[in-house]
Amino acid sequence: MRARDPEAAARSAVLILVVAALVLAVFNAFQPLEYDRAGVLAAWSAVGVLLLASGAFALLPPRPLDRWRVFTVLPLAGLLLTCGVNYLTEDPSAASQAFLAFPVLWAASHLRRGAVVVVTGTAVVANGVTLLTLLPVDAALTDFTFFGAVLVVMAVMLVHAGTVQERLVAALQEQLTVDSLTGLKTRRAFDEALAAALQRSVPGGTALVLIDVDSFKAINDSHGHPVGDDVLVHLARVLRSGVRAEDAVLSRLGGDEIAVLMPGCGREIAVQRGEELLEAVRSTPMTLANGDLLALSISVGVAHLPQHSTDRRGLYTAADTALYDAKRAGRGRVSVARA
Repeated sequence: MRARDPEAAARSAVLILVVAALVLAVFNAFQPLEYDRAGVLAAWSAVGVLLLASGAFALLPPRPLDRWRVFTVLPLAGLLLTCGVNYLTEDPSAASQAFLAFPVLWAASHLRRGAVVVVTGTAVVANGVTLLTLLPVDAALTDFTFFGAVLVVMAVMLVHAGTVQERLVAALQEQLTVDSLTGLKTRRAFDEALAAALQRSVPGGTALVLIDVDSFKAINDSHGHPVGDDVLVHLARVLRSGVRAEDAVLSRLGGDEIAVLMPGCGREIAVQRGEELLEAVRSTPMTLANGDLLALSISVGVAHLPQHSTDRRGLYTAADTALYDAKRAGRGRVSVARA
């Protein structure tokens, strides 16, 4: 019963409330029906209420409004206001019923499915009650059927379009943040996580562990690139089993280079984690298609903030230098950045 995107819902609410107020003002000024004093007061009061509501949505923060379910109350209030004005002005015309489309359109565009069902159902029922009060049964049922069908079809189409759009956005977001081969986070997601970790002060600092597959080019040359891809998938599975997702961000930075970002992790603990991952890879060879076992080894570089750097670039450079120190020292080992 909440908005899909509170900020977008608030912006759209301001626009649609202003438009509805202007349309209602023009309708009040130029429509041919003669209202009594109560009807005129109700019609122009509705214009004022719409303008006041638009100002409130323009000024108030959207997320608290969403938590209080104001975005669901808004279209329901709009429906009751529309039907109330139609009743007080004794106006069951098609033009007056058309105002019901505003809250239904807005709800179907911005609210989640359950809220849309409630809003659309309320619109159909409230309009039916109003029509039966103001018109003979035959005429009321005719208008009720026509406008009810229009409102329901409109809501269904918009909800479907919104659902398709959300799926496309989610798929695009996954492509940006999840590596399609290994299922690890992408370089983009790693950079965002690292920037976020450096923006806040965490006890113990932040550790970065860089991992590189030893002799990866030789594996590709000897067994082919598909096996090289299998090695990366296997390695990702082994590393995931040794790293808790809530404690670290595991990312494939490119090629066979993998990063483990550990906010709130001290230098000694980071080195210990690197040793554990090194041993886990050594003790878990990969099974080839012919049943043979392929032994794997990794080199590991560890850097820590603030011990080895005070910024993002410096932390990565320190870990990268430590990684190459491990490779130059004979591979299959953990090297720590120099202070």
